[in-house]
Amino acid sequence: MKRAVQWMAVAGLAVTAACATASGGGRESQQAVVERSRAQVPTPPWPAGDERGMANTQGQGTWLRCAWHLNDPNAKAYELAQVTSNTMPMSPFAPPLSFQYRPSAAMPGTRHVVNGESFGAGDPGNQGTQFDGLGHFGYLPEPWNGQGSSPVDAARYYGGLEQKDVKPTPDSPLLKLGVDKVPPIITEAVLLDARSYMGKGQALQAGQLITVQDIEGMIQAQGLGWRGLLPGDVLYIYTGWEENWADPDGGKGYYVKGPGLSYDAAKYLREKAITLLALDAPFLDPVAEGQFEGKAAPAAGTPPGLLLSIHHENLSQSGIHHVENAHLAELAADKVWTSCTMILPLRIKGAAVSQVRPVAIGAPAAQ
Repeated sequence: MKRAVQWMAVAGLAVTAACATASGGGRESQQAVVERSRAQVPTPPWPAGDERGMANTQGQGTWLRCAWHLNDPNAKAYELAQVTSNTMPMSPFAPPLSFQYRPSAAMPGTRHVVNGESFGAGDPGNQGTQFDGLGHFGYLPEPWNGQGSSPVDAARYYGGLEQKDVKPTPDSPLLKLGVDKVPPIITEAVLLDARSYMGKGQALQAGQLITVQDIEGMIQAQGLGWRGLLPGDVLYIYTGWEENWADPDGGKGYYVKGPGLSYDAAKYLREKAITLLALDAPFLDPVAEGQFEGKAAPAAGTPPGLLLSIHHENLSQSGIHHVENAHLAELAADKVWTSCTMILPLRIKGAAVSQVRPVAIGAPAAQ
């Protein structure tokens, strides 16, 4: 019921905007709407015991920004998820997916024929386009040397929560910080085209860093300096790495390396209070060729013992959610630098990650 009310509120804002346009003789500018929204978007710090992180920003202010795009007569809908299948690239860090397609079945005594499928095996939350909840990553007081029993009982999580608070037993679901605690993310998204700006039309390389300077440079180059990054935004960064995604999997090594953010860029995004970060890449962390095999050093600026420092900073410190393996090529090709985005992870009780189908609604740039 609560989610239905939220969707009705977004629709109501869009209708209100349309009525205002019809009666006011002109559509309100995006700049004016963004300015009106600022006072309506909450900002950190959040109350003690918080489990939503930067998703606390979602509400009337972010919906207002979304409504402007929904009311644009030139807007299009964009699918931002890769299609899930048995033959897509599979992460080597999780069990591969296996769907079984059942035969068509006729229902006795009726004219109906029913089709369906079964989930055979695998880890659906860690394959394909995925959403990371805040409980996906915790951290230890010091690096583990790999000897003896795993010291997970000493782990801490976002907000200082302890292992006993989050996952008290090996077979327990997450009691705190699961994806079932994430509200609908309905907000304005900013798309930054790193493939064009940094790669000069070529995909970024494995291990290549996207720095604060790069982010601010793209914002200016794309004419977004008037708004920058705002509390409650979703930030999409198109790297071109998704060119290595093929179905059937073409063996291009999509999942074992990729470009990502520098550590200082993650801390910068915390200051901006964005809600979620998504790349068309598998990690969001920069991973060089051979890094997971110990043949390459972590990226410059990576804190000791935190190989996946972007996961650490965003999920366990800042409260910024992740979408990995996003499909951003079409959005970038149409130069839809801002859009209304809707991101709804599955409400799986106690799950750390979820399959997700993000969408964006925005107008292509005039050709």
